[in-house]
Amino acid sequence: MTKNLSVSYSPVATDSPTRISEQNFHTEMPKMTRKWEVFPGRNKFCCNGYIMMARQAGIFYFTCVLIIVTSGLFFAFDCRYLAVHVSPAIPVVAGLLFIFVMSTLFRTSFSDPGVIPRATPDEAADIERQIEVPQSGNPATYRPPPRTKEVIIKGQVTKLKYCFTCKIFRPPRASHCSVCDNCVDRFDHHCPWVGNCVGKRNYRYFYLFILSLSILCIYIFACVITHLVLRAQPPNNFLIAMRESPASPVEAVVIFISAFAVFGLLGYHSGLICNAETTNEEIKGTFSSKRNHENFNPYSQGGVFTNCMAIICGPIPPSLIDRRGFVIPDPTQTTNGLPQENNAVNVRPENNYGTVPIMQNPPISGGGYPVQQYPPGVYPGGPYPVEKQSSPRADTPTEG
Repeated sequence: MTKNLSVSYSPVATDSPTRISEQNFHTEMPKMTRKWEVFPGRNKFCCNGYIMMARQAGIFYFTCVLIIVTSGLFFAFDCRYLAVHVSPAIPVVAGLLFIFVMSTLFRTSFSDPGVIPRATPDEAADIERQIEVPQSGNPATYRPPPRTKEVIIKGQVTKLKYCFTCKIFRPPRASHCSVCDNCVDRFDHHCPWVGNCVGKRNYRYFYLFILSLSILCIYIFACVITHLVLRAQPPNNFLIAMRESPASPVEAVVIFISAFAVFGLLGYHSGLICNAETTNEEIKGTFSSKRNHENFNPYSQGGVFTNCMAIICGPIPPSLIDRRGFVIPDPTQTTNGLPQENNAVNVRPENNYGTVPIMQNPPISGGGYPVQQYPPGVYPGGPYPVEKQSSPRADTPTEG
């Protein structure tokens, strides 16, 4: 006995629930914006925020080409002859020096020099409330509130200047770079040859770059002269030697011209390191005795050796800007419960582009500078400074 059964089939999903949920997640989630994409300074970022440098980097590329081409000519025309007739260790030493020079150059150029985050709107408003002085009855006698704070570091009175661009009181030794439009901690100078500011986080690598570059220049120049002298042995002469190795005279001339700038820069910064000063402080005469006979450098470690070790071997502070972090959209700017892509830059005040996780310790008086980003009891450059009240006076807004 047979029965005709009508069976109806329904489609079955062949994808796993996990894959279906992943597909829905990718279709519903908006594009996330990283903080480096909305960075307010005049910087250029590459490799998804890993590389940070100034926008005006043309001279930096010229520096790279000059070093690479000169070294390449040396390896192609001089190293082969010297490895056979003098020692096979010559190209090995030159290669190690070249790698060290380029690595320190890239480390200086592609890193955060010590940019200080700008104040959030809430922080800026709080600073203004601290600065503002109630007006007197007579408007004609009203004077703007002072835009400086004074702190005492090792008995030395130090001014904290207010930055009208970043809306913060800059910490000691910091300055605003007009090229990159950022406040940089322990600002030394903006170097177009490396395409970046030189500050607290990359000064060590900048000094090692000019030191190793000076050694490389001396090494290549000595090897080139040795190569030409060996080729000019009788019955040959220097004209025949230069004809057989035409790149050697070019290398010698380039290095001889560049050596004046490189060696002068090395000597200048060696003196600054020994005195625990920056270029900005030395030019302004911050610690000069001409201003005050009792003026001294409170950042000196007490000796030449300790000052050098503090720069070369001291710890490097972490970056204060979370440039690869994601921008947190403003929850009030949403559409159908999801943030709009155009509103991705509308961030909460406590999640500004440059802030890092805030520690639960109160900031020091002086406002603006986000010392709450450091663990309790730690202040960049020493313990918490003691604030000294400044007398009210009108100051001229300056950047520098």
